[in-house]
Amino acid sequence: MSRTERTEPTGPTEPESAKSTAPIEPTEPTEPTEPTEPTAPTGPDESGPDDVENTRPEPEPEPEPEQGQGQGEGEGEGKPPRRWRRPLTRVTLAVVLVVLVPLLTAGTVLRVNFTGDPADGTYTRGRDALWLGHAWVDGRKKDADVTALARQLDGTGIRDLYVHSGPLEHDGSLPKSAYPRARWLIDSVHREIPGVRVQAWLGDILAPEHPEALHLERAESRAAILRSTREILDTGYDGVHFDLEPLHSGDGDYLMLLDALHEETGSRDVPLSVAAHQIDPLPGFHSFWGAVTGHPKWWSQEFFGQVARRVDQIAVMSYDTMQPLEGTYGGYVAQQTALALEATPPGTDLLMGLPFFKENRFGHWAHAETVPAAVRGVRLGLSRADADRPDFGVALYVDFAATEEDWAAYRKDWVNTP
Repeated sequence: MSRTERTEPTGPTEPESAKSTAPIEPTEPTEPTEPTEPTAPTGPDESGPDDVENTRPEPEPEPEPEQGQGQGEGEGEGKPPRRWRRPLTRVTLAVVLVVLVPLLTAGTVLRVNFTGDPADGTYTRGRDALWLGHAWVDGRKKDADVTALARQLDGTGIRDLYVHSGPLEHDGSLPKSAYPRARWLIDSVHREIPGVRVQAWLGDILAPEHPEALHLERAESRAAILRSTREILDTGYDGVHFDLEPLHSGDGDYLMLLDALHEETGSRDVPLSVAAHQIDPLPGFHSFWGAVTGHPKWWSQEFFGQVARRVDQIAVMSYDTMQPLEGTYGGYVAQQTALALEATPPGTDLLMGLPFFKENRFGHWAHAETVPAAVRGVRLGLSRADADRPDFGVALYVDFAATEEDWAAYRKDWVNTP
C-alpha cells in the first residue's frame, strides 16, 4: 500500500478499480518425463555362443568418447548418463512433494479455520475507517463529492478517514503544496459528517529494500518526519496515519520514530495511527521468506505488539495474501485477526483491512480476496479471541477503487444492515 504499489489516477474522475502493474505469476515448470529404456537389438544372427565366436569377425575397438559426450547407450551431448536419470527423476519427485505437501496442508488448515459460526454481536463497534485517495486534498474533489461521501457513510460504523496527503519526500520532508485543499476538506467533513475524524495519511517506500528511498536509520530523516507531522497537524487534521513500506520486523529505528511521534500527537490530544504488516502465519516465517525472496513481508507477533503499544490505532493490511481461494483467504484473515488481538493491548484500536479493490496479480486474486470472505474471517477471529472487545473495527481500502458490491457487502455482513 506504499506510494509505488497502488497509485490513484490523476484524471478528473476516479476509476472503478485500482490499476495493477505487478508482473504475471510464472507458470510452474512441468516435471521431466523419464526416457524409455532402449530395447535389445534383434537380427538374423541368433546362433549360440560357439557359432558367434567362429563366424563373427573380430570387432574393432570402440573409440573413446570425447569429453562431455554421454557415456551410456542412447546418450547425447549434454545429457546425463542413463544410469543417473532414474535417481534424478526420483529427486525431482521428492522436491515436488516437499513443496506441495506443506502447501496443501496449510491450505487445508486455513480452510478448516474458515468453518463454524461467528459469535452473536460480532459486528461493527463504530470504530471503522476508510482510506481516501489524494484527490480529496489536491483540488479535484468539490462540495458535491463531500455530500455524496456523507450519504455513503450514513448508517455505517466509519469514524476515521485516512486521507492521502503525501507522500513524504525521501528525506522525510513534506511540502505544503502536497495538500493545498486540506483545510477545505477538514471543515467540509466536520460540517457534513459530524463525529468523523480526518487523519492525514502519510507514507513512503523504505530502505534497505529500496536504496533510493526513506532511510529510517538516519536521525535526520526521523527528525524531518517529526517536523512534517507538526506542520500537517497545524493545518487542522484530527490525527495522522503512517504507512511506511516495506518495514521489516524488528526495526528499532521505526520504534524510535513512533515514540517521538506519539509524544507529539499526545500533546495535541489527537490519535497516532499506523498501517501494519501481517503477522507471521508460522513462528519466524518472515525470516524464512526474507532469506528466500529478499522481502520478509510479515512481522513477528512480538514486533506487532511493540508497535501496537506505541500508537493509538493500528490497521492490519490483511489483503495481498497470496491466497488462491475465498475459503483459504477467509481462514487466513481469521487467523490474522486472532493473532493481532492477542498482541494488541487494551486501549489501542485494532482494525482489520478489507479489500475494496480488484486486482489479479501475484499475491492478490480478486476472486479469492473478497469483502464477504474478509468480513466472515474477521468475525470468526474476533469470536475466537475476544468477541466483546470494544476497541475493534475494520478499515476499507480504498475509496477510488470500491464498487457498490463492496459497499453492500460491508453493510450487510459487518454493519448488519440490509
